[in-house]
Amino acid sequence: MTDLILVLTTAPADEAEALARTLVEEHLCACANVHAPMTSLYWWKGTIERDAESQLVLKTTRGRLEALTARLTELHSYELPELLVLPVTWGSDGYVEWVKTSTAT
Repeated sequence: MTDLILVLTTAPADEAEALARTLVEEHLCACANVHAPMTSLYWWKGTIERDAESQLVLKTTRGRLEALTARLTELHSYELPELLVLPVTWGSDGYVEWVKTSTAT
């Protein structure tokens, strides 16, 4: 087990890259993958919504999670942004070290 985690979130397709760039610039994650726009269907306040969104996959450490989630929530345009955290059970030594170095404050 490593202390690396993947944070999954979605954002409006036209906002996703700016959000990702800010999180990387502020060393809250080492890397942010912005996936191509997709169509999301979901329940919100009693109705089914349909939106163009992009999924972001953020690579960071457990130690940066609190700061990352606070900043993401602050910047995000959604009232309730998706925040799912997945543990990384293994990673190459060099990559793990790079993530740690890139997110160090």
